[in-house]
Amino acid sequence: MIKRSSIPVYVILTCLLRCVVIIAGACSKQEPEGFAVYLTEGDVPPAKMEMLSHVNIAGEPVISTRDIISYNVITHEILLTSDAFDRISRLDVPVGGRSFVVCVDRQPLYWGAFWTPLSSISFDGVTIMKPLGSDVSRVIQISPGYPSASFYKGEDPRNNLEVMRSLQQAGKLSIVTSSSPVDRLPRSLKGYELYSWPVNGLWHFALITGTNRDKTLDEIISTENIISQDGWVHVHAVGLDAVKTLLARVPQNEYISWMGKLRSQQMLQDGANIALPASSVIDRIKEYATEYGLNLTVISP
Repeated sequence: MIKRSSIPVYVILTCLLRCVVIIAGACSKQEPEGFAVYLTEGDVPPAKMEMLSHVNIAGEPVISTRDIISYNVITHEILLTSDAFDRISRLDVPVGGRSFVVCVDRQPLYWGAFWTPLSSISFDGVTIMKPLGSDVSRVIQISPGYPSASFYKGEDPRNNLEVMRSLQQAGKLSIVTSSSPVDRLPRSLKGYELYSWPVNGLWHFALITGTNRDKTLDEIISTENIISQDGWVHVHAVGLDAVKTLLARVPQNEYISWMGKLRSQQMLQDGANIALPASSVIDRIKEYATEYGLNLTVISP
């Protein structure tokens, strides 16, 4: 004879419902984390990192995308929130460095070490210098080598494509940090010229002083930012947010010609042409120009 359960039906149904919710929550896909900097599990010393085939990262990032206000794609300076900057300032960094791993969605892409300017030990890898004391700029920098770049060995991993894409998607890429030399670009007698070209899925832009002569390829695609005392300007930007920041620095009523092709029809170094992005991107940049009182003309190929 089978005994009937003495547990009320509503209690059983409630328990089953809770189980379903728990299982559904466990199976739900987590949101992508994006760019983050992690310490290593167990604090693996920098001197031992290259000897290991696999390194586990710590449970939580020491710098997450939420902590970043802007990432300068040229200098690799990172403007942090106040809380994040304080956290890095308090980080325990021995004179031999403290290893970190740069990740996208928790997948390690390259490693380096937090370093202290008090150290007399040189390092041939990528570093983030620990701030000493308070700093109103709240800027840290991912740099090659310590005490200078001449100590660095190997290829520079900082322009990793996955890192740049993640930062761009998060709207963090910028050409401007608190250390920028000027807040306003000078007026130009012949206005400005804007060039654009895609590289590995990322749109690059160059704003250059307008001239009657043809610009050379090296001149256009150079990543060096120049704002000279005699009024010559060349500024490189990557992504829509960087372009918006750049246009905000152009004086009102200035004329900008967005060149859809090279006058000389030459090719870029990697085979990509000077070109215009999708119409939706063009419209966004036109909106930025209008917002800042600029006269932007798109010159189609």
